[in-house]
Amino acid sequence: MAEGQRTYLDHNATSPLRPEVAEALLRAQALPGNASSVHAEGRAARAAIEAARDKVAALVGAAAKDVVFTSGGTEANNTVLSPGFRRAGRPGAARLFVGSVEHPSVLDGHRFSPDAVERIPARADGAVDLDWLRERLARLGGEPVLVSLQVANNETGIVQPLGEAVRLVRDHGGLCHSDAVQAAGKIPLDMRAQCLDALTVSAHKIGGPKGAGAIVLSDGVEVADRLVRGGGQERGARAGTENVAAIVGFGVAAELARRDLADMAARMRSLRDETELHLVRIAPDAVVFGAGAERLPNTLAFAIPGLRAETALIAFDLEGVALSSGSACSSGKVKKSHVLSAMGVDPMLAEGAIRVSFGWNSTKEDVLRFARTCEKVVDTLYKRRANAA
Repeated sequence: MAEGQRTYLDHNATSPLRPEVAEALLRAQALPGNASSVHAEGRAARAAIEAARDKVAALVGAAAKDVVFTSGGTEANNTVLSPGFRRAGRPGAARLFVGSVEHPSVLDGHRFSPDAVERIPARADGAVDLDWLRERLARLGGEPVLVSLQVANNETGIVQPLGEAVRLVRDHGGLCHSDAVQAAGKIPLDMRAQCLDALTVSAHKIGGPKGAGAIVLSDGVEVADRLVRGGGQERGARAGTENVAAIVGFGVAAELARRDLADMAARMRSLRDETELHLVRIAPDAVVFGAGAERLPNTLAFAIPGLRAETALIAFDLEGVALSSGSACSSGKVKKSHVLSAMGVDPMLAEGAIRVSFGWNSTKEDVLRFARTCEKVVDTLYKRRANAA
């Protein structure tokens, strides 16, 4: 590998800014007006925001009027997961059910009291237990409930049985939210066809800027208890002067992700599958999490018995390969995965969990660099085992 050259395989944490997005950001930064002002400069900023709103809506199969921009996926999730999220004219949910493998911004970011929240167990394959959900909804009677279930997991890439879960919740009369942050731009999303009440997305997972996200609401639902209060921006749903440049960049990233979705998914799946073949060749005892389940096309999560994630990540990084141990929302710490725990993975094996995630600028050469580095890391591990024996 040439000096200074690195291989970035951590797109599920953040996907690098796409060149077209960077250009749009620079142009938008030059707009002087506040989007709430009525003069020409303000109207130009407003027009830029509304054009981006159209593009984000198109990515998820929604109407532009239903898109509310936020500072990111975490704020979006925190805003929706409140007793004040409701269908207009009706009371909000009294209880919240969340998948046990959800992102921390769902598990810990809601605004329900602890005794009103239950976690839906996960099966060994990483999918939530729909039998548990069905039985628990039946026991609720007419008590209103909000269910939050991600489209796909950020650590393992496992796609959840969202369609069937939504049908169960709808039959009960409950509300459905889905964190689609990790799925957007990787698999098709259709807010209307999926019958969701709310969906949340983020720009920096699709080659857009950090610090921009969105809530997408279905017709007839509202967030009565706003998280960010003050002005009347975002149709009164989220106060604060809009980050025009980040929103514009989000729009361009969403447009590119929608345009390239099929080709990108096929290319990323090919890279992921080739990487997995190298992995099992190099380390036949490697365990691929979710190997038998439907996964995002860009995500490979695995562990090699006896290899700790901290050791592996440092070794890969020193060789110029950037990987992750799972969620990147823990201040850079390698910590126990609640996702793998919920799946019943042996704690010793879970300590070695490593995630490879591809994106818009990933190449076959990245796969080969990963394989060469993996051979070095595993060879060192096997030699250590032999010496210990």
